Amino acid sequence: MCTVRYVGRFLVDDPLDVPWSVVDHLAGQLGIEDPSVVKRDAERPKTAYEHAWEIRDAYGYHQFEDPAWGRRFRTFLHGRAWTHAEGPVALVNQAVGWLRRNRVLLPRVSVPAKQVAMVRSVAEKRLYATVARAAGRADGALPGDLVALLAVPEGARVSELERLRRPPTRTTGTSMAEALERVALGNDRF
Repeated sequence: MCTVRYVGRFLVDDPLDVPWSVVDHLAGQLGIEDPSVVKRDAERPKTAYEHAWEIRDAYGYHQFEDPAWGRRFRTFLHGRAWTHAEGPVALVNQAVGWLRRNRVLLPRVSVPAKQVAMVRSVAEKRLYATVARAAGRADGALPGDLVALLAVPEGARVSELERLRRPPTRTTGTSMAEALERVALGNDRF
């Protein structure tokens, strides 16, 4: 029960894979004089699963594999990926938080990580498509002009977009004049 509340999952592979001081403390809270009786649970492999099922049902936990909760989880992930500029680690942390708040038992960490990667990819494609449509509506020539910025001119090492992206490296009057000229040229193009 404690591992589900604090970790978000059962230790069914080895329910005794916890510090013995925790077992002693819980035995004291529950009024169990001999905490070593917990070792009897490991004698029969199915006992850990039966206890997990009882705890799950008694406290209202849900299986991650439950289709309804899976849909809710994916809806949360898609919404979060679309509305927040978070990296993958932050989004995995948000996903784990959502699962714990909604009492959904956590799977292996690779499962939400894979779903986060998939959802971020879908959100990125949706963002690119939305920006491309907006650019086309704003000015029909704009998408072509933007694509042209990606080309590396003959004899140059970087594209025009990369050159415009880099700020001046010196803070002299000449550098400031060049930066203003660059901005003026960029505004003329778009």
